[in-house]
Amino acid sequence: MAKRPAKRRHAQGVLNVEEFQREDRRARNLKVLDGGWQGQDTPSQGAGARDQSFIKNVRPKSKGQTALMEAIDSHSLVLALGPAGTGKTYLAITKAVEALESGKVGRIVLSRPAVEAGESLGFLPGAMEDKLAPYLRPLYDALQDRLSPKRLKALMAEGLIEIAPVGFMRGRTLNNAFVVIDEAQNCTYGQIKMLLTRLGWNSTMVVTGDPAQTDLLPDLSGLHSVADKLEGVKNIAVCRLGDADIVRHPLVASMLGVL
Repeated sequence: MAKRPAKRRHAQGVLNVEEFQREDRRARNLKVLDGGWQGQDTPSQGAGARDQSFIKNVRPKSKGQTALMEAIDSHSLVLALGPAGTGKTYLAITKAVEALESGKVGRIVLSRPAVEAGESLGFLPGAMEDKLAPYLRPLYDALQDRLSPKRLKALMAEGLIEIAPVGFMRGRTLNNAFVVIDEAQNCTYGQIKMLLTRLGWNSTMVVTGDPAQTDLLPDLSGLHSVADKLEGVKNIAVCRLGDADIVRHPLVASMLGVL
């Protein structure tokens, strides 16, 4: 009868202390205590290379995009003008996230005018954040493509990423920040002047927009005139992208050529 409990313990996997203490099994059995299973490292990975993370590298696809990325790296103020699909907003937010992750800046400030595209939706329900969410959705989309939802939510909760409408930017001084002003063609001359003068120490500002697609009344948009005046100012870069820099569907460039 004594053999039955021994067989039961063996079948249920009861720990055998003497077997566990053997030197040849110790390293294998205790691997889980040293960071988990590592597997067999490939020669290209090297030892301990199992800890992988998702990194999406962004490379320019045209000469205009190359010039824009180089201008952001070397200038504190950059104006990026061009048609839809040239990657103006995406490249600006990509550079902002890279600067934040590398410690070059302490926060990211994204701003966009709350202007409807040709139709009035009336009063939107909810708090102020709920009312502004539809207008700021493109900025959230670009951020979520560069950061995981959990990481983005944590950074916004800590105040390291701030998304604000243009109307709430007056009176602020943005030090140690990467500022992106999106859809600037829907800002008046006075609004763009106000936004540009928010630039503080150790900060970078990128203003993006398409002067040909403004939702304001004719001659009310100030982006084109501001870009013409600042083009000759030292340490300010004005990048003008064209149809050759469009990286969306090929039909986008074809349509913009005839519309």
